[in-house]
Amino acid sequence: MQYSHEDENLSLTRFESMLKTNDILFFDSNEFENIIHHYLENGKIALAKRAIKLGQEQHPSSINLSLFQVEILVIENKFVEADEILEKLHQLEPNNEEVFIQKANVLSKQDLHQKAIHTLLHAIDLSSTPEDNSDLYALVGMEFLFLDDFQNAIIYFKKCIETDMTDYGALHNIVYCYDFLNKNSEAIEYLNWFIDSNPYCEVAWHQLGRQYFAIKDYEKANAAFDFAIISDDTFVGAYIEKGKVLEKLKLYHQAIENYKITLALDEPTSFALLRIGHCYEKLGNDDLAVQFFKKTIDDDALLDKGWLAITKFYMKRLNYQKALYYIKSAVNIDGDNVLYWKLYATINKRLNFLEEAEHGYKRSLELGNYELDTWLERSDILISLGEYEIALKNLKEALEFYPENAEIEYRLAGLHFKVSEESKGRFHLKNALFLNSEYSFIISELFPNVEQMPIVKAIILESKKASN
Repeated sequence: MQYSHEDENLSLTRFESMLKTNDILFFDSNEFENIIHHYLENGKIALAKRAIKLGQEQHPSSINLSLFQVEILVIENKFVEADEILEKLHQLEPNNEEVFIQKANVLSKQDLHQKAIHTLLHAIDLSSTPEDNSDLYALVGMEFLFLDDFQNAIIYFKKCIETDMTDYGALHNIVYCYDFLNKNSEAIEYLNWFIDSNPYCEVAWHQLGRQYFAIKDYEKANAAFDFAIISDDTFVGAYIEKGKVLEKLKLYHQAIENYKITLALDEPTSFALLRIGHCYEKLGNDDLAVQFFKKTIDDDALLDKGWLAITKFYMKRLNYQKALYYIKSAVNIDGDNVLYWKLYATINKRLNFLEEAEHGYKRSLELGNYELDTWLERSDILISLGEYEIALKNLKEALEFYPENAEIEYRLAGLHFKVSEESKGRFHLKNALFLNSEYSFIISELFPNVEQMPIVKAIILESKKASN
């Protein structure tokens, strides 16, 4: 028996009215199934459970209502109880494919993916309508994805396409698998095969364009995105991708046109606004570049690429005050973004705001930016500020990440001599000279007084004689 939306709405209204009044009304099993399905789709688990309970009281022999009960138990991670019900249902209807599908679902949720695959294949064997098995093939494909078995996943997603050429989810998954395996040529071959049968499928053209873009064949990528747009001239994703291709071809005016089409078709996206800004910057139109960078951060204040773009724009033009203004705003919005802090430190250093710069490098390290230059920049600023003990601590931590690094060793040597720890200074200076004697200028640059010490001169001279 088929139900229309009107029937479903009437059933829902009656059911919810019954819950409010505590009256007991009768619903046939199909009505209960539609009610439960509605609640599950809308995430109303408590109401779905109420409907299942009442449904089973009125229709105790309904297999489908029991399957809904299993679905709820799986959501609640009650796998043992779910299995018990499925075992009873299997005894009642040993050839019911839905029982096996739910059994596979239970196994999958417990990460027993190989067993789930075996169970789904049994469900496929039981299917009375092999031509409608697209959903089952998709489930098998997903289980193979969970196992990182991309080759077998491709086989089953292709079976989905063979039974349903409109299953674009399967098409996306096939391309995803090929991408993961770095098999762009195979993806292109498959997409061209698909397009031969579906010449106006914008999704396939779009995916084909992305594959050509990945192998840097920008002319073919451009043509593929054109066909995607011909197939659907409101396809925002195709205009975006075409814009990216045109940027690679240095056709910035045309790229801007495509990005602007997306702004007219849909709500402006921060990505499109940012790319327009970059295009105008490449064209030397600084006013419009800044205008679109500002629109980007207004549209999405959490998009770090927007803040980084406008900050770097001003840095390139040596306008460090403006750059500092924007990076400070970015840090205030997201104080845990390591890219912001690194840039904050760099700009403050250029402006000779050493304490602020040191704080920026310190935060970068705290947030996991363990690049060598972060350690070195911070230590050099600490040396300039006369914070020798903190600088030593910083460099010793750096040495754990970069053992046997000459740049660190020279700094450690200079600092130890600076704080009158001569034996440690000699140790690190000899290490540094052994690792790379050409970096000895670090001592003269950072520690000019240390360089004049007789012991330091003697060690450097001895190293030069040894290398000659």
